[in-house]
Amino acid sequence: MDADSRKIPSHEVTYTRLRDMILFGHLAPGAPVTIQGLISDLGAGMTPVREAIRRLTAEGALLPQGNRRVAVPELSAELLDQVAFARLAIEPRLAALAAPRLTSAAIDRLVAIDAAVSRAIDAGKLPDYLAANHTFHFAIYEAASAPVLLDLARSLWLRAGPSLRAVIDRYGRETAPDLHREAIAAMRAGDAAALADAIKRDIQQGVDHVRQALRETA
Repeated sequence: MDADSRKIPSHEVTYTRLRDMILFGHLAPGAPVTIQGLISDLGAGMTPVREAIRRLTAEGALLPQGNRRVAVPELSAELLDQVAFARLAIEPRLAALAAPRLTSAAIDRLVAIDAAVSRAIDAGKLPDYLAANHTFHFAIYEAASAPVLLDLARSLWLRAGPSLRAVIDRYGRETAPDLHREAIAAMRAGDAAALADAIKRDIQQGVDHVRQALRETA
């Protein structure tokens, strides 16, 4: 554990690590994992792992399976519709609020993050892609200074992220391209409406891929 991690309570470190395992596709939707297995994977004690599971269950990111097992929920078509509705309302609004607050340095950082997104896609490293894509979006959203909307967006990503990993696994990396370049151009121009629109279309693209996968599975 590094110096920064030592300043954070162990239960928060464990929660963050387990949350990231869910967000970035390390736990497949519908596949049960044992609590003992999570303790080993996270290098944490029983108490912080159970607390992390409790919090993530309350957030809808995990489901108890009985027999000391939990699983990431599989996304149904009905739940996808709800998540998509909320994301398409909240995240473009966060982007619009962030636009006038994004400095040249912040935009340069977003360009660098987007380069990491592209490298991960080219290398076929899906967890790295999901992590960099998440970093890109939330670097924008955090600039909005809208904590209620930000918390809602984080909760929605916990529900949506694992299914995107499953879709890319199934259909290949051609489903991963995004509208980040359009978003960056809008930031450079200081165009809040264009930035919100790029984020909206980026979200819709991902939702469409997941919806297609759900239809084909059904």
